[in-house]
Amino acid sequence: MSHASSAVPPDPSPDSPANPPAAPTRRTAMTVLGALVAAGAIGTATAGSILSASSGSDVRSSLSLVAPAAAGGGWDAVARQMQQAQRENSIVNNTQVLNMPGAGGTIALNNFATLSGQSDMLLIGGTGLMAGTIQFDSKTKFTDITPLAVLVEEYDAIVVPANSPYQDLAALVADWTANPGAVPWTGGGSFDQLVVTDLAVKAGLTGADVNYISSDGGGEALAALLNGTAKAAASGLPDTRDQIEAGRLRALALIAKEPIEGLDVPTAIEQGYDVTLSNWRSVSAPAGLEPETVDELVEIVLETVATPEWADAMEKYAWTENVITGDELTAFLADQETRIRALYEEMNA
Repeated sequence: MSHASSAVPPDPSPDSPANPPAAPTRRTAMTVLGALVAAGAIGTATAGSILSASSGSDVRSSLSLVAPAAAGGGWDAVARQMQQAQRENSIVNNTQVLNMPGAGGTIALNNFATLSGQSDMLLIGGTGLMAGTIQFDSKTKFTDITPLAVLVEEYDAIVVPANSPYQDLAALVADWTANPGAVPWTGGGSFDQLVVTDLAVKAGLTGADVNYISSDGGGEALAALLNGTAKAAASGLPDTRDQIEAGRLRALALIAKEPIEGLDVPTAIEQGYDVTLSNWRSVSAPAGLEPETVDELVEIVLETVATPEWADAMEKYAWTENVITGDELTAFLADQETRIRALYEEMNA
């Protein structure tokens, strides 16, 4: 099912641990997860409360939402807004949020894959997590867990400083293709670099041609633009919209399939560049669940995104709804993995 009306980048940590032993007992699996959270994650639950929260057999009695990054990022925002919506509307009796950062989300993914058959843990993910499995060659893939739904998309914008000579995307691309090294790019994270690489390919360049300056978040990317270190950036719309509206940045293109209402910025597609990679956010369950349990969890997710609280969150974070489930979700994830893998190959060629 798909419905549309109207995503943080992977953690750069190089650590990618080996998978914990397969097929653990329920208490062993939860102890592994709880110990990791207690050791280094920032969350709303302690290791002890994770164990107690996992004791219910009814999927609506308790859920723990695992955000595979530190508090404050995009995955964390999705988890906490789901938590609020479920609490306010009594969708789940007790919803907790756990943060488990590291290695582009793959530390959480590797550990989540040990929880086969458990219905009270859900993992937040998205484009960044899928990219992390490729970037860090993770042993665990999306196919090793049970994706339930894609929820929303977050779009990048191609931006330049307000005093930039580039008034449109065509002018920027003309200079870029004429002398790639003379047009340094930046962005808030690895997802943004994927977008720049995709634009380069569609403009006739290669990944090796891209002069990309890594920045740690949207604030650092903005500083690189304003101090002249970078001439252009791909950055998440939530990170840049205020700066665009304040006149500090000029948006040359929106990386989306369609324009966004209330934002007077043409898409890259409208300007002749078929670049549409979005920062989507997803929710998944462990493997090994009965079909009726999976159906109930999907229903919980759909009830959550139908609440007023979720609608408020979408406006607050500039998310675009794109709910995908079932067979369409399987096809979507396969297509996204192919696209992201090809871009990483291009970047590393």
